[in-house]
Amino acid sequence: MAKQVEGDSKVFAWLAVFLGIIGFLIVLLAKKDDKYAMFYAKQSLVLFIAAIIVWVVGIILMFIPIIGLIIYWVLSVILLVLWLMGWIFALSGKEKPIPIVGKYAEMFKF
Repeated sequence: MAKQVEGDSKVFAWLAVFLGIIGFLIVLLAKKDDKYAMFYAKQSLVLFIAAIIVWVVGIILMFIPIIGLIIYWVLSVILLVLWLMGWIFALSGKEKPIPIVGKYAEMFKF
């Protein structure tokens, strides 16, 4: 069975997901050696990058009436759900990859 993480690690992992790029930087600077916090900080970084991509795609899709707006809102809701899942997973005390995001976060080596 996986070891449960307690205290500081959970707080920093949650902050990383909650605060996005700012949370990632906080964990990178303050808790770089904390494996659990960095696990979620990397996923937070991927979520932030995805949010930027969705924002840019949304600007482009604004030129397609109705359908563009619908696609943008669907992508935004998916990001919101993934972000909320990140909160829950970070507070769980277990390293659970956020769907879609987790596999890309593993590519980062900090």
